[in-house]
Amino acid sequence: MNRTLIGGAAVLVAVLGGGAWWWLQTGAGAKVEYRTAAISRGNLQATVAASGAVSPVAQVSVGTQVSGQIREVLVDFNSEVKAGQLIAQIDPETFEYRVRSAQADVDAARAAVLTAQANVAAVQAQVSRALVDLNEAQRDWERKQSLVEKQFITQSEADKARALVNTSTEALKAVQAQVGVAQAQVKTAQANVAQRDAAWAQAKIDLARTRITSPVNGIVIKRTIERGQTVASSLQSPELFVIAQNLSDMQVDAAIDESDVGRLQPGQKASFTVDAFPGQTFEGEIRQVRKAATNVANVVTYVAIVRFANVQGKLLPGMTANVRIVTEQRENVLKLPNAALRLRIEGVEPAPAPGAAASAPGARAQGPRPDGGAARSASRSRVYVMGADGKPQAVAVRVGISDGSSSELILSPNSPAADVLREGTEVLVGIKQPGSTATPRTTGPRPLF
Repeated sequence: MNRTLIGGAAVLVAVLGGGAWWWLQTGAGAKVEYRTAAISRGNLQATVAASGAVSPVAQVSVGTQVSGQIREVLVDFNSEVKAGQLIAQIDPETFEYRVRSAQADVDAARAAVLTAQANVAAVQAQVSRALVDLNEAQRDWERKQSLVEKQFITQSEADKARALVNTSTEALKAVQAQVGVAQAQVKTAQANVAQRDAAWAQAKIDLARTRITSPVNGIVIKRTIERGQTVASSLQSPELFVIAQNLSDMQVDAAIDESDVGRLQPGQKASFTVDAFPGQTFEGEIRQVRKAATNVANVVTYVAIVRFANVQGKLLPGMTANVRIVTEQRENVLKLPNAALRLRIEGVEPAPAPGAAASAPGARAQGPRPDGGAARSASRSRVYVMGADGKPQAVAVRVGISDGSSSELILSPNSPAADVLREGTEVLVGIKQPGSTATPRTTGPRPLF
């Protein structure tokens, strides 16, 4: 019994040992394969992608300041118009009657002025007559006063003459006051004439506004009225037409994400495409980055104005444009594949530079460019190359702008990476296990440019 148990245990140990040996041999023989790509030299462009709508640089909305029924519409879509050209007519009959009524009011006010002036003349005649009466009474009183001194008449006769002088004096004052009243009436009548003149002028202006004219030279791109339609002008003028002043000078109102707006500056070159002309690229330039933000579903965007010359007149207002704006560009620089920057191999870390503190990959760093250019912002990352022992080796690098597939490699003459990385150096971009047709997903910070 004991011999049987001992024999079974020995067989079990032998089987387990053989399985372990086979597993170790199989695992040791599974060699990891790496995909590589070479560092190249060339030009790089960092771009911002956006979309927007094509619109005229200057377009005018034509409305009406008076209400009424449209009697004539003289232009249609795509009609070319000149400044001052009649494009629509509102029925003017009501306004013509208002002008006639206002003119009659002016005539009546002017007649009232003439009446007031005649009244002033009549009152002034009364002043002259009162003055004559006063002078006559004064002479009579003086004559009777001398006769009293000679005792030819009684004193009572002289007193009556004196009373008549006083009465004539007060009568003269009363008539002079009436002159002032009459003159004030003349001024009132003249002011009424000015008021009626203003109402007449306003009525004529309203009559002239029944003629809808084009304020600029351009082309009609929108018409919202028909003959016989009634338009009402209240707090806001209704829009009758939209006239584009110049379709050869147009712009794209591009919506820029808030994360990209800091990279845009007026004067940067831009290109865009439209669905109407596939395969054709149009060139433009940023003229303005507007500071007003638009928040839609918690997505903040800013409007960048891309001006371009629509020489052939192909592009029409309202077309959707896919814009590509060049924010930075480099010439004849080393280029790293972005896949090499995203690759991470567990347990393989770059060696810290002598005398320098270790920095986390992806940190921003400031430093001079190796070609003597001005200092600028760069991103620290790492790449992997195959060492002499056939194992991957991590190298800390600094990268600049990116075009989406490659990033600028910045090498300082004294950096350890300069001894390892150069044009033509193969860097690891992926890992492929034997028997697998897919490359495992790699992780790491994405390029910041």
